[in-house]
Amino acid sequence: MLQIAPEKVAHVIIRARELDAKVSPWDSSGDVRDADTILEARAGDATEGELRAFIGALNEDEQTSLVALMWIGRETFGPDELEEAIDTARLEATSPTATYLLGEPLLADYLEDGLDALGISVEDAEDGIL
Repeated sequence: MLQIAPEKVAHVIIRARELDAKVSPWDSSGDVRDADTILEARAGDATEGELRAFIGALNEDEQTSLVALMWIGRETFGPDELEEAIDTARLEATSPTATYLLGEPLLADYLEDGLDALGISVEDAEDGIL
């Protein structure tokens, strides 16, 4: 059984999409961050920091479920292997969950696909937080 609320997964999906939308800085790194640079991926990015803090504040069961859900979405495990995926995520955790997940380029897509594979409506989950 998934040990994280779909709304929490939707929050991660939305923030991960915001990070995906960012581009490399087109000006020098010493320039001031302002309204013109909000879509630039810079060191100390507030969106990334918020997402790392959110994932870090999840309890261990929620974090392992989030990793398992991502694995189901990328088809490492099937939806019928949810418990195995959760157990594997718990056993193989070697780095902070946020670091691992944010290193996955298609995180938002995989989480959406994972929810869909488990029959959980992504739209309903997102409506709960938007």
